[in-house]
Amino acid sequence: MTIASTEIRHPAAQGLQTLPPERAAALLAEAQVFAAARVQAAIPAITAAAEVVARAIEGGHRLVYAGAGSSGLMALADALELPGTFGIPADRAPVLFAGGAAALLSLTGAAEDDPAGAASDLAAIHLGPGDAVICVSASGGVPYTLAIAEGARAAGATLIGIANVADSALLKAADIAILLETGPEMVAGSTRLGAGTAAKIALNMISTLTGLRLGHVYEGHMVNLVADNVKLRDRAARMVAELSGSDLGAAGGALGETDGAVKPAILIAAGAEDRGAAEALLAAAGGRLDPALRALRAEPG
Repeated sequence: MTIASTEIRHPAAQGLQTLPPERAAALLAEAQVFAAARVQAAIPAITAAAEVVARAIEGGHRLVYAGAGSSGLMALADALELPGTFGIPADRAPVLFAGGAAALLSLTGAAEDDPAGAASDLAAIHLGPGDAVICVSASGGVPYTLAIAEGARAAGATLIGIANVADSALLKAADIAILLETGPEMVAGSTRLGAGTAAKIALNMISTLTGLRLGHVYEGHMVNLVADNVKLRDRAARMVAELSGSDLGAAGGALGETDGAVKPAILIAAGAEDRGAAEALLAAAGGRLDPALRALRAEPG
C-alpha cells in the first residue's frame, strides 16, 4: 500500500522530543516556511481557480467550500471572512463541513469517513451549473470530501481541488487541481501543520484574487465593506479620506449618509452630489470604484 507523503515521518523530526525548546521551535518554523514556499508552484492553478470563483459570484451563483477536519477548518476560516472583507454575503459562500456544526466543538475522525453525510449536505444546498466548489483535503482521499467532489461534478458545478499529495483522487477529479506538495510533517500525519499552512495561503489567495477581480479591493483597501462596529468605522473613515482626498470629518459625514457603505461614501467625499448619485455611478461602473471615480472626475463642473 502506498503511504501518502503527509503520513511519512519528516527526516528532521528524529529526536525532536530530546531537543531544547528553542531548537525544536526553530525546526517547526523552518518546516512552516518550507510549506508556505510550496504554494509558489501552484500559482497558475490558483489564479485559474480565482477566475472561476469570480465568474460564479459575478453571475449570481455561489462559491461552496467543503472539507473535513483540519482541511475543513481552513476552508471554514476563509469562508467566514468573506462578508467582512469583501462584502460577499454568507449565503453566497456556504461551507460543507464533515459532521456539521457539532464537529466544530469536538473534531472526530468518523465524520470524514461518512459519504452519506456528504450526500445529505449536498442535497440541502442544491448545487447547480455556475456554482464553484472548493474541496480541501490534505491527503486528497477523504471519503466525505471526495463524495462532495463527485456530487459537485454530477451537478455541473466547477470543482476546484486543493490537496497536498500528488496524483490523489481529489486532484484527479478536479476541474482545477491545486497541488501543494508540502511533503512529510514534523509530526507525521498532523496536517494542521505544513499542509494546513499551505492550504490556508492558497485559500487566502483565491479569495483575495476574487475580491480584486470583482472590484472589492481598491488601492490595497477592502472597499466593499459596510462599517458596523467601532473598529470598522475608524478604518472606513481613514479609507474614505485617503481614497477621496478629503479630510476625516468629510469622510465621516459621507459614511453617515451611506449607512457605513464605503464605496458610495468615497464617491460622495470625492464630490458626488448624494448617495443616489454615488450609487448610480457605481451601477454604471459595474460596482467598481476605479471607473466610477474616473467618471465622477470627468463630469463637467
